[in-house]
Amino acid sequence: MANVTTPLLTTAEIAALALSLAHLGEGPQAVTARRGLRSVFEQLDLDDEVIAETLDTLTTPLPPDLARRARTIAGAVTGRQVVRLHYRDAGGRVTSRDVEPVTCLVHRDHWYLVGWCRSAAGIRAFRFDRIVAVEPTLVPARPHRAERYLPFQRRKAA
Repeated sequence: MANVTTPLLTTAEIAALALSLAHLGEGPQAVTARRGLRSVFEQLDLDDEVIAETLDTLTTPLPPDLARRARTIAGAVTGRQVVRLHYRDAGGRVTSRDVEPVTCLVHRDHWYLVGWCRSAAGIRAFRFDRIVAVEPTLVPARPHRAERYLPFQRRKAA
């Protein structure tokens, strides 16, 4: 068989694959897929603690309850539908918010839903482990370009 060089995946493709893997659990296909994703990461020449920690989170299965919420969130992102989040903030207060999901991402050791919070009338990042419950709605979400709403990006020096 001939040696075939595969082009590297884009950041968006890696994020989509990782989110898909996150809620698969620990079955045989998921383990193999995570191993493949990790090998893609190993071929990248990245020497950065934040990136290394983030990549580890990307290839670690979510606990079952978080995985179920992740499936609902992923479906809402794909279907462009508003979700109702019951969210526990850092102070322990639980609120209900209607969110137009934009994308999901990982930073260091946490998964986040990035979306337009209708209550706050602004973009917010919600940590998956603080989402107590998520309910799909049949309400269409406005389209949002994900690249406009990504926190944690390194800013270029002026």
